[in-house]
This record gives sequence, C-alpha cells and structure tokens, in this order.
Amino acid sequence: MSTPTRTTNRPQRGQGQWALGYREPLNPNERMKKDSDGLDVRQRILDIYAHTGFDGIDPGDLRGRMRWMGLYTQRAQGIPGGRTAVLEPEELEDSYFMMRVRTDGGQLSSEQLRVLGRISTEFGRDVADVTDRQNVQYHWIRIEDVPQIWEQLAAVGLQTTEACGDTPRGMLNCPLAGVLADEVLDASDVMAETVARYVGDPAFSNLPRKWKTSMSGCVDHCTEPEIDDISFVGVRNADGEAGYDLWVGGGLSTNPMFAKRIGVFVRPEQVTDVWVAATSIFRDYGYRRSRTHARIKFLMADWGPEKFRQVLQDEYLHAELPDGPAAAPAVHDQRDHVGVSKQKDGANAVGFALRTGRITGSLLTRIADLAAEYGTQGGRIRTTTQQKLVILDVPDERVEDLVEALAQHDLLVRPSAFRRGTMACTGLEFCKLAIVETKQHAQDLYAELEKRLPDFDEPIGINVNGCPNSCARFQTADIGFKGMIVRNAEGESVEGFQVHLGGHLGVDAALGRKLRGHKITKDETADYCERVLRGYLDRRTEGESFAAYVGRAEDDWLL
Repeated sequence: MSTPTRTTNRPQRGQGQWALGYREPLNPNERMKKDSDGLDVRQRILDIYAHTGFDGIDPGDLRGRMRWMGLYTQRAQGIPGGRTAVLEPEELEDSYFMMRVRTDGGQLSSEQLRVLGRISTEFGRDVADVTDRQNVQYHWIRIEDVPQIWEQLAAVGLQTTEACGDTPRGMLNCPLAGVLADEVLDASDVMAETVARYVGDPAFSNLPRKWKTSMSGCVDHCTEPEIDDISFVGVRNADGEAGYDLWVGGGLSTNPMFAKRIGVFVRPEQVTDVWVAATSIFRDYGYRRSRTHARIKFLMADWGPEKFRQVLQDEYLHAELPDGPAAAPAVHDQRDHVGVSKQKDGANAVGFALRTGRITGSLLTRIADLAAEYGTQGGRIRTTTQQKLVILDVPDERVEDLVEALAQHDLLVRPSAFRRGTMACTGLEFCKLAIVETKQHAQDLYAELEKRLPDFDEPIGINVNGCPNSCARFQTADIGFKGMIVRNAEGESVEGFQVHLGGHLGVDAALGRKLRGHKITKDETADYCERVLRGYLDRRTEGESFAAYVGRAEDDWLL
C-alpha cells in the first residue's frame, strides 16, 4: 500500500501519536520498544538465553520483548493475591514461563494437536489451557527448552510469534468456518492470507497496545465481534453479495466499550488491505502516552466512526468503500458450538466442554487420536472462543460412540447448563496480575450448582475472573465475578469477588449490572448463585432470559 499522507509535520505532545509527528517515547514501554524491536528477541533466545538460563536474561527482554514471542514470566507459587499490587515484578515472577501458541481461527489437525499435547507433557508438567481467544497456553516452560519447542511447533506449521505483546494477536474465526451450511461466508482464506503476510512483519510489531482481530461469517457471531479491536462480520448487501461489515473499537478490561460499525461493505478480496489500513491507523494515531489509554477503543471514542472511515479511506486506502448494511443479529444466544451440529457435507461437528479450559497434554493427545479415529478427513479439531473444542467430520453412525468416548475423559458433548456456561481466566495459580484463584474454583462452583439446581434449564454464563482486566470477560456474562480482596464476616481479608449481573452481547448488548459495589467472599459464591438463580426461576416470565430478568429486577432480588 502507498505511504499515507499526514495531517501535519509539526510535533505535538498530545497523546504521543506518531502521525502527529511526536516519536519520542513517553513511557518505559515505548522506550523499550524503540531500543529494540520485540521481534529481535527471538534470536537472542536462540543464541544467548537458551544457554545462559533464566538468570542471564536482560530485564528489558524478560518483562517486555519476550511477549513478542508468546512468553510471559509466570507467578511464583505461594504468593497470596493480597500481595499482587504490593510486590515488584521481579518479586512476583518465577523462573518459568507461560507460553502461548497461536492457533489463528482455532484450526488444528490431529497431527498439530498431538504435537501440542506432547509439548505440554514433555516440557510443561502436563498442564495446558484452551483460552477464550482460541489459543493453547502452557505453563512451567523453561527458557532452555524454548528452541526445541519452537522446532516442534514449526514442524507442524505452528508458531508463538506475536501471540502476546503490542502486536496483532491471534485472530479469531468461527471454529465451524467452511463447515456449516448457514454461514454467510467462510473467512478462513482471508484470515490465512492476512496472517501469512503480516504476522511477524516489523511494520506492525510496535503498536500502541495489543490488537485483537476477528474475521467470521458465523450467523451466531461466535467470535464476539462486539468486544474485539477490529472485526469483519459476515453480511450480505442489497444485491445478495456476501462480504463483511467492519466494526472497530471493542474491548473490555477496566474501561469496557463495545465496537462501533464503520458503515462500510468490505468485499472478501479487500479484507487484508482494509485490515492493514485500520491497523496502520492504530499504529500511527493510537495513543502512546499512557498504557491504560493506548487501546483503539479510546481513539474511536474520541473520533467516532465517521472520522475513522474518512481517515481510513483518504489517508490509507486512497479509495472509498461502499456503504454497507448492518450484519444480521446472532441467530442463537449460545455461541460456543457445543453439541452435535450437522455439517453441509452431511457429516457432524461434535463440540464438547472442557473443565473451564484447563486440560492436560496427555488428554490433548488423546483427543487428537479420537479425532483421527472418528473423523473422516484424518482428524480436524477446532478451538472455540468459549474455551471449548470441536471435532469435525464425524459420520452419523459414529456420533454416539464418540460422545461416549469423550465422556470417559469427562469431556462432555451434552453438559449441564453450568458446566457449559462457566469460564475462568488463568488466575492466581500462574498469573502475576491475579488477585484470586479461578480455575479450580470455577470447576468447584459449577459442580456444586449441578447438585443444587439439577433441573436448571436455561443457558447461563458464569465467568470467573482473577483481576479487573477481564480476560474471562466478566462484564458480558450473565453472572460475572471480578476477583478482589474482600472482608469476611470476621473482618478478615480474604479472596472474593465483585459481582456483575446480566451482561450480554448481541441485540441491545449491555455490560453487567453492579449493585452498589456488591461483593462476596469466595466461599459465598455457590450460595449466592443459587439464591439469585432460584429467584430468577421463581419470577421469570415465559421465555425470559436471565439477562432480561436482571434488567428489570429489583436490587434486593439480586443480593
């Protein structure tokens, strides 16, 4: 693409926007990136750090540039959540890493999944997480083992490049792209083209902050485009032509905002160029003064979609995009593709729930074997944005055998509403930002609710988050728990949660309702959920969702 024209060459302090001429770093993170591109750390890992070990890693690489290669130091064991904001990074971190593998679009072969499982077992103490960004994460990774892990990943076409950092993160697509007959269109090819051309490109390796992309033609909007930085949402124009509705500026964390429609129709052959142009706007006009203000959602809030479209077309594309219609609302409320879905070729996609995304490498290997055994195309597996997995291409006569084989490993195709709807972030066990433990607690919570409310018959999302950063999207859950330290009845400081209720995406999307800062202790979560859900069952109108009920509920119904 041609070099964009600039509005001015006069340096302005402002928010440190490159396009306004101000290039001098305004905080330590920006200085770190200017001193050395994050992509350069790869060679230092191979040539130096894999040989010197953890203690030989430069601090700027350790706590900064390593992220460009999908590596974060993990939390040292035994440090309570109340110490998270008190200790320095070097006091919180262990000498091991979390490693994130890119699985763009969630598309995996049985061979790839088998390698992912083997790496977890051999190098990560048999622990792995399937994330709500369709990635696979490891823990307990030693820097000495990283080169060998990279070799094994590369051998099956996988990588960790820019899985973290101020970069284009792993891109989301419907896990059933190209499979379901009712999709608007299949975004797999345009996503693959974008990833191949621009992941690892120094032109986009220094963005103001992370950059989350989704491209999907799913009628259920399963990639949750409302909360991505940039989304291409499948739509048909007035002539019946399939393309994309462009949304920009979504994101949660401590300042949640929903994406805004830019109002254009993007044809499939234009997607990569439009993505490049929008990403360039973020790079050049994004705010770099404060890390907490550096996401595209803040620029979009100030500019609005009209100005964004003007800059996109005039300065970067040098062409106009046609007006486009809004994408149709999601067809189904649940977006996880759990259960048995009929493929357009007559086979079946079998989606199943893990234990809040936590799994072992050994079990990933077993799933790869099952996919190869039951799938007619050699074993195709997909990850979802709800911490679930899907096996494709299963013939009708083999579906129930696969359902039973998965159940033997507590992988449920027909889970309870609570098992299906509960998600959790990494939490205190490994995350340096976390305040409370999440993974095991969320599993204990859904198991307890299954006992107390065995006949509960409505979809219900319960998202357990270890801190305010919303990796598990607590603001958009039916019941969202934000981890914090609270006082119990005895006045002691203990792990607990702030409660958010009735969050939802789709039509009339809304963030969860907070009730006068209502907080509960960790030990109270099952009692609280039971109380609120029984109230819902008693008072709901016919067909009323939990989110709709919360919207009209009196405060004391929800306490």
